[in-house]
Formats: sequence, C-alpha cells, structure tokens
Amino acid sequence: MLQRRTVMLGALAAPVVLGGRGALAQGSGPIRIATAGPMTGQYAAFGGQMRAGAEQVVADLNAAGGVLGRQLALEIGDDACDPRQAVSVANQLAGRRVALVAGHFCSGSSIPARDVYAEEGVLQISPASTNPRFTDEGKWNTFRVCGRDDQQGQVAGRYIAQNMRDRNVAILHDNSAYGRGLAEETKKAMNAAGKQEALFSAYNPGERDYSAIVSRLQAANIGVVYVGGYHTESGLILRQAKERGMNITLIGGDALVTNEFWQITGAAGEGTLMTFSSDPRKRASAAQVVQAFRAKNVDPEGYVLYTYAAVQIWADAAKKINSVDPRRVAQALKAQGPWQSVLGEISFTEKGDVTVPDYVFYVWKNGSYAEM
Repeated sequence: MLQRRTVMLGALAAPVVLGGRGALAQGSGPIRIATAGPMTGQYAAFGGQMRAGAEQVVADLNAAGGVLGRQLALEIGDDACDPRQAVSVANQLAGRRVALVAGHFCSGSSIPARDVYAEEGVLQISPASTNPRFTDEGKWNTFRVCGRDDQQGQVAGRYIAQNMRDRNVAILHDNSAYGRGLAEETKKAMNAAGKQEALFSAYNPGERDYSAIVSRLQAANIGVVYVGGYHTESGLILRQAKERGMNITLIGGDALVTNEFWQITGAAGEGTLMTFSSDPRKRASAAQVVQAFRAKNVDPEGYVLYTYAAVQIWADAAKKINSVDPRRVAQALKAQGPWQSVLGEISFTEKGDVTVPDYVFYVWKNGSYAEM
C-alpha cells in the first residue's frame, strides 16, 4: 500500500457552490468537473499529465462558450494512487456536485472510487485505468478511453512467445490491481502461445534497493523481464540488473510512458520495450491541440491527450442531449457514438470500454520512446 498523502482539491476556475442535483442539471453557474489521480507521490508524473490535459480542454471549451452556455470549473483531486485516499477524494468530489470525473489513473484507485461515484450520481471516464474489473462489474457510470489489461497483455504475451523463444523470461508485478492484472494477462497469453516463464514473482513497490530480486533474476539466467508495474520500480530493477552486468531486455506496459523512466535508468533503459496505444500526438485529430501544448513548451505525452479526450467526449454528449445529467450523458455515450476526439473516433461498448483498442509496441532509444 502506498503511503497516504494529503488530499488536494483545488478549483482552477472561479469557485461556485452548486445547490443540489437540480443545479447540476439546469443551473446557471459554472459546471464543476474534475480530474483525479496521483498529483503527489512517486507516480506524480502521470497526475501531471492528467492535470495538463484537463486544464487545456477546460480552457479550450470555455473559450468556445463553455458547455450549454455555462463555463466549466475544474477541480483537482489527489489520490496518490492510494485506494483509501481515492475513496476520500471521491466523496469530496461527489459532495461538491461535480458532473464528471476524468480519472482516476491507477486501477486500484479507480475501482473503489467508482463505487462512490455510482452511488452519488457522478459520471467517471478514466483516461488510464486498464484493469478489466473497472468496467466488468457493471456500474452505470464507468467508462474509459484507454484499452484493457487483457487486450494489452495479449499483445505483449504473444510478442514474447514469438520473439523471445530462446531466452528465459521472468514476469514480475507489484501486486497492485494494475500491475498484477497486467502481468497475469501477459502470462496467460504467453503460455497459450507456447512459452513458459522461468519466474513469476511479486516485488514491493516504493523501495530503492531491488538487489534481492536482481539476484533471483541472475540465478535463473533471465534474459527477458516483463514487469507489470510502474516506471519507478521498473527503471530501478533494470538499472540495478545492468549494473550487475546482466544482459536483459525489459518489457513493460503503458505505465512506462513517461520521460521520468529514462531519468531513472539513463543509458540502461536503451532498448526497453513497452505497449501503449499508437501515438496520439501524431494523429490528425490532435494536431491543433498538440500545437497549442507545444506552444507552451508542454509535451502532451502519455495520458495528456487521453484526459483531454475524456472531457471532450463528455462535453459533446452533453451538448447533443442538452443536459449534463450524469445518467443521461452515460446513456448517450453508449448509444449515440461515435464521438470525435483528439484520439480520433471513439465508440463505447455497453460496459463502457472503447470498441477498438489500439495497442502497439514502443522502444526506448537515446532518451525518448517511439513506436517500433
């Protein structure tokens, strides 16, 4: 369990108190929406990505007249990827009558927060939570604009089985909903494709010394390490293995999509592979928004554009049905797509998943990552 952090909730537009559910649907003041994720802690790089995306889309929507003639006021919730803190954040946001939460980031936070939002009548669209449980458990209010671990794991598992046949493979995970789920799905797909792992093990997140894990990898003559977990621990494990003289290839998931990974690994990160959707920064649908970010010297990497899209799609659905009532917007999102976004066209299944996931492989070279 990650260390608890202080909850941060900040209104980035003029504050306004909305008086109950009726005010949410038909009021005249600003409409409160939120993004929530790890704004502090070891995964704060991803919270920063979400915040950047949310701030930009709110600014763009407000500059264009807002939603249904009303300006948007953005709340920021900090859960530090701690499930208990996520519940506290969710209760506070629900109490402030937000119409939408674009969040959370970690699946272990999104799943318990989801239950609060469902009970309190809040729509949730996660830019990043990939654990299948998030949508599989049938809540009316849950959506995601990213893919799922079972889809991502299939891509990684098959690739390892086909391309790493002659190398011993270790699969590690951090026991989080995201990390263990992704590791298990990758193992399942790899095994089905005919490749067995030499080691399947958990590690403790938040540590600085992974010499015990590295020793186990060395003793098993591991050549490929698949990590279901986040960039901080993945980077440390890789760097410490390379310092021991090990010639290993690290493979991970979408939680490695931050430039902080290279800051941890340095040259040891060269050749690291990871799965993520095809680069949204290169899509024609995102060109204008990407240009706006880069004019401010902001690289819209990782989940910046996913957070932008979550709010963008919500706003378009609200405009289409002339209401920000969360249940009505949820119904419209499923029934009236496809929706145009910076990610391209998006449609949702009845569960709230995107209908066309888009996982590809990236490789780290010379301090940056690009599609293979």
